[in-house]
Amino acid sequence: MHRLAVLVFDGVHSLDLSMPLQVFSAAYSSEKQRLYDVRVCGDGHDLAVTGVGGVEMYRYTARYALADALDADTIVVIGLASHDEPSAEALDLLREAHRRGIRIASVSSGGARVVAASGLLDGRRTATHWSRRHVIAERYARVQVDTKALFVDYGDVLTSAGAASGIDMCLHMIRKDFGAAVAADVARHMVAAPQRDGGQAPYTTHPALGSLEPTMRWVRQRLAEPLTIADIAAYAGMSPRTLRRKFQEQTGTTPLRWLLRQRVHRAQELLETTSLSVEVICRHCGFGSSVAMRQHFGRYVGQSPMAYRRTFRAV
Repeated sequence: MHRLAVLVFDGVHSLDLSMPLQVFSAAYSSEKQRLYDVRVCGDGHDLAVTGVGGVEMYRYTARYALADALDADTIVVIGLASHDEPSAEALDLLREAHRRGIRIASVSSGGARVVAASGLLDGRRTATHWSRRHVIAERYARVQVDTKALFVDYGDVLTSAGAASGIDMCLHMIRKDFGAAVAADVARHMVAAPQRDGGQAPYTTHPALGSLEPTMRWVRQRLAEPLTIADIAAYAGMSPRTLRRKFQEQTGTTPLRWLLRQRVHRAQELLETTSLSVEVICRHCGFGSSVAMRQHFGRYVGQSPMAYRRTFRAV
């Protein structure tokens, strides 16, 4: 099992705490074996759990001590109250964990603030909730604040913009650890999108143009077809130029790049869950040729389709 420590502090928000526990505890193998050993490691005793506005809801003491997190493969850092500072012990632990090669992720701006205080984000971007940009920008000048991304992944350190985008980050981590099929199962269990398109923009502004979700759903149902921008625009009832503008606004990318990413996602699922050949999967996903599929798959996933299948087929 992948050992995962959730690091909590006094004043933790209830949603920040429960979200990673729920997501990672819902990950099972095809043989119904739990894939993550999730442990809550607390920075002290009698910790307050708060709700909206910092209202205290209840208190508890974590089963595991802070130092026990150093036995984990991944540490997920839950934020502390905005007026508090992380303890020297917590910061030293994160630096030591990073030195040992333990993956570190943070939930919400509060969690990112703890990681930023450790120096692990110096010279790097951190995903931050659009309304909390100033909190990190004012305290940690060497950290580049990103209010557009749902999460940022450097491999060794990940940050998420808020509690809900923490779900996106955790599903992303499960996808990297155990494959797209396991992550999709967890998403279905939570009634969440396996992979949301775009960043924070759709949730921080109210575009005059309506949502693209019906069009995206229509496209996902036709990945095997040789769709063009004209085809997609015709279904959406708009010009290709308007479609491009709307896609950029809501997903941060172009319609064709988004379509390509959906085809790669579908190929990942088929490689994990079926014994279909690469050539057959290529036709199911609309790549045009197996050579094109291998090129695009390698660019997005970082390995060949067959190497990916060998890695995740047995999960």
